[in-house]
Amino acid sequence: MCTLTLAWQVFPDAPVVVAANRDERRDRPSEPPTRRGSDPWIVAPRDAEAGGTWIGYNEAGLFVGITNRWRAEARAERSRGRLVDDALQETDAEAAARLVERSVADHDYDGFNLVVADATGAYLFEWDGDLRKIRLHPGVHVVVNSGAALGGGGAVTDRFVTPEGDGAERAAEQMANARAVRAELTPEPGEDAASWLDRAGDVLADHEYGVCIHEDGYGTRSSSLIRLGDEPTFRFAPGPPCETAYRTADANADADESQL
Repeated sequence: MCTLTLAWQVFPDAPVVVAANRDERRDRPSEPPTRRGSDPWIVAPRDAEAGGTWIGYNEAGLFVGITNRWRAEARAERSRGRLVDDALQETDAEAAARLVERSVADHDYDGFNLVVADATGAYLFEWDGDLRKIRLHPGVHVVVNSGAALGGGGAVTDRFVTPEGDGAERAAEQMANARAVRAELTPEPGEDAASWLDRAGDVLADHEYGVCIHEDGYGTRSSSLIRLGDEPTFRFAPGPPCETAYRTADANADADESQL
């Protein structure tokens, strides 16, 4: 499971704020976030096994992040991380959304939930053999493998997929965790983006919420805290946040220069 929490158009000082845990096999190699590429440059970690990334932003202020999603047919040839990399080449959320639609038409992918967001637009894509595009309202949204607990728009909505067989109980547990995270991360009166991110980091590390995973050979491999606005920041913990400190990625250093 992965957990991606997006506070979109919640804070005047930062229209896009993200707190996310990545859960993966412990032996899957990855590299920490660095600035790479140009026109646009992006700041993102890298999946050293399949290429691409699972989370990042670019110089235009576009955020893209992905979680897995249950799908009956698995092991598609093209990595979902490549799709995130491709979307990060776009200039805004609208263009990134069109790119996702074209790419799913042209390639097959394993199931995913994918979020694209910038200061003016935010979308959730669900792909499990059928592609669904959901425009997000301002608010706090929590995406996990089994669906999403969406806030904003004067209401809360659960988008929930139930796998067949043994996965149903685990999927229900994931959604309960997502609802708990969303409730806990309701912004407090007068709270700014930096304070909210500090709280979000604590929630991602708190085993009470079930989103910091420790299993045999599998678990939470890293955690990301991202704020996009006048002064973008990417704080990254290269291990489970319950035992690993966040460090700030240098958006001015390229992959060869980064000391993260």
